[in-house]
Amino acid sequence: MKVTEHINNSDKPLVSFEILPPTKGSSIQKIFDALDPLMEFKPPYINITYHQPEVVLKQRTDGLLEPRVVRKRPGTVAISAALQNRYQIDVVPHLICGGFSKEETEDALIDLNYLGVSNLLIVRGDADKVAGQFTAQKNGHLFAIDLLKQVISMNNGRYLDEEIENPVPTTFSVGVAGFPEKHAESPNMEADLRYLKAKVDAGAEYVVTQMFFDNQKFFSFKKACREFGINVPIIPGLKPLSIKKHLNILPQTFNVDIPVELAREVDSCSNNSQVRELGIEWAIQQSKELIAAGVPGIHFFTMGKSDNIRKIVESVY
Repeated sequence: MKVTEHINNSDKPLVSFEILPPTKGSSIQKIFDALDPLMEFKPPYINITYHQPEVVLKQRTDGLLEPRVVRKRPGTVAISAALQNRYQIDVVPHLICGGFSKEETEDALIDLNYLGVSNLLIVRGDADKVAGQFTAQKNGHLFAIDLLKQVISMNNGRYLDEEIENPVPTTFSVGVAGFPEKHAESPNMEADLRYLKAKVDAGAEYVVTQMFFDNQKFFSFKKACREFGINVPIIPGLKPLSIKKHLNILPQTFNVDIPVELAREVDSCSNNSQVRELGIEWAIQQSKELIAAGVPGIHFFTMGKSDNIRKIVESVY
């Protein structure tokens, strides 16, 4: 079932979770251990992130540094199949521009289509950590909207090889990311909304937001979206604080503000256990206010951990 169908068929706000593929060499059991405690809440779908290769510098025997390409978190397509099999649940694998050519993207879409996956979340992917900017793969996509258009083309039966006879259309439902505090690379919020509107006009059916810690940021974003003519469902994404370092890491990595009150409370915590409990309580209050405001659901970024997410959902749902 498509994400939008889940939303339309539910008489209450949905709860969904997002997981990271384990690092190379780890067991998929890590994902099962994180998700098993959450399945009692009957999420209609699970999101699975995709990660592009990273360039790391390795020292050679002669002392010089040599760049090497490493994919640290492979397995998104296989994990999609494993979750469908284990939980009998819909999955929403992420599809990214970074690290993939158009041909590789098409092959991944064919694999997902064969698996019966009907939902995707389209994102560009992060900037290269060494270069500090995003670089497209050779014959790949530079922007998320171009990746989205490739998916929509396949939905219309158009593949890269125009000589395919009687191509069968895919049936993917596509969501895209939204940024209540604007994407870090956008010059301003109006430009960010213009990019988002173009994705919706191109076929995106819903929006999942980046994390935020001030609900007014989300409410303002949703209002601006509606005024801009973006009328698809907008699902807020939440991640609870869990360690003191998040005060610096999250703003730098995700371009989000930490409210003054929350930052002061984190500073007053004597250890990360206290920070984790504070993060849970803050997210509970955020969730309750969002649900009272009529959001279609709440999307939780688990980051491979579920004990805090479970406490939040238990208190809210």
